[in-house]
Amino acid sequence: MTDTPAPVLMVLGTASSVGKSLLVTALCRAFHQQGIHVAPFKAQNMSNNADVTPDGLEIGRAQAEQAAAAGLLPSVEMNPVLLKPQGDRTSQVILNGLPAGVMHSVDFLDRKRDLWPDVERALDTLRGQYELIVAEGAGSPAEPNLQATDIVNLRVARHTRATTVIVGDIDRGGVFAHLVGTLELIPPEDRPLVRGFIINRFRGDPSLLTPAIQDLERRTSIPVLGVVPWIDDVRLADEDAVALERPSRPWRPEHLERGAPTDSTAVVDVAVIRFPRIANFDDFDPLRDEPDVSLRYVDSVSALGKPTLIVLPGTRATIADLDWLRSSGLDSAIREHAAEGGHVLGICGGLQMLGTRLLDPDGVEAVAGTAVPGLGLLALETRFVAEKTTRRVEGTVVATGGAWASATGIAVSGYEIHSGEGVTEAAPFIELSGLRDGAISSDGLVAGTYLHGLLHNDALRTRLLESLGRPPSAAAQSASALRDREFDRLAAVVRANLDFQQLETMLWPPG
Repeated sequence: MTDTPAPVLMVLGTASSVGKSLLVTALCRAFHQQGIHVAPFKAQNMSNNADVTPDGLEIGRAQAEQAAAAGLLPSVEMNPVLLKPQGDRTSQVILNGLPAGVMHSVDFLDRKRDLWPDVERALDTLRGQYELIVAEGAGSPAEPNLQATDIVNLRVARHTRATTVIVGDIDRGGVFAHLVGTLELIPPEDRPLVRGFIINRFRGDPSLLTPAIQDLERRTSIPVLGVVPWIDDVRLADEDAVALERPSRPWRPEHLERGAPTDSTAVVDVAVIRFPRIANFDDFDPLRDEPDVSLRYVDSVSALGKPTLIVLPGTRATIADLDWLRSSGLDSAIREHAAEGGHVLGICGGLQMLGTRLLDPDGVEAVAGTAVPGLGLLALETRFVAEKTTRRVEGTVVATGGAWASATGIAVSGYEIHSGEGVTEAAPFIELSGLRDGAISSDGLVAGTYLHGLLHNDALRTRLLESLGRPPSAAAQSASALRDREFDRLAAVVRANLDFQQLETMLWPPG
């Protein structure tokens, strides 16, 4: 604990998706490299990508990633309010790591101000434990209709007298108007908190911006702390499904034939079903970086082709997304894939869909009393319960069939976030903390688990890909080592393109 509350660097944006999360990650790493005990913070996050803290509490995945960049384990104080959208303008509210009900967006606006004491308590706790807090805003601070109930942008900056910077995305165009307009719409009493601008995602020679930067600084009397270039192919967990709108790695026409040839040009083609409410899709990030592997997100039968492996990922609303799967015709395509000898993997909600029946007697996900058939590929019946399971776990693969046979006995670790309990007659897929988890079909072609992070386990991933046709000579990737290299790469970019000396002087004034 420190005697004086830690200073706060507040990173606000001109809009959503201007790169705030990535910049906070980079800043956390850069300060950590300097030996500063730094922690991330975001008062309120909206994302279906979540993580679990060591004490079993749920926070946004982005804040867990930022914590890792700072050399820390995640804690619930880093993200006290998490909203998990589930459609129809409703979200599950996670408060201090625990479910606190489902709310309509209009109702949440009214309730939001009541959550400020929780935000204040979390923020003050972090400020007493660390030397610096890098806080991330949400969306834009310049929305007049939201300022009265704000708990994530200016109120955080005001409470901590934060050194505040505003980030604008030049790649989308109009960045100078966005920066000036954002400053103009911030209440006059809060404008002195804004100490700098950052221009993000520039492609080209930054000297071309000099006249515009000089004009911006003359108009606002606020310095531009730097121009951060466009950073290609960042290999870190994304905050939300907007990232899936980027093009996937290409796949080859030969994928129309089941599987891949076992020569040096083989490609294992993995098709992940892109549910409307997909969650925790960073489960598959390690596949992006594996040689001879194609990772695709698909939402139609026409885009599916004939992949080596179909994955049903997690989802915020299993029953609703199962209904979507049927309406798209992908349910039949998945069953046909398995019948023809293709492999299928379900994770969390995807596991539940692969079973025979899903029951919701208490209305946890749907109307109370709902009972719907699953895909019938695993002998598993799921019953939704109000109490959510959130925990970090370790275990061992016990599956003995299909592509998983070569992974039998391998140790795995990850986390669980789910509201369903399963009853199965099938063989278990994994043993987690001494308990059976998931299921696998008798032929080993269809398997499922509640374990998020399954494919982040290097040994298991390597064995699986080799069983699916990748040559053993292919260079295996270490997911954790690659993530550390990405953290270092981001830190090097921001350090080279931001005026760190000026930023540090703002945070720790001399004398």
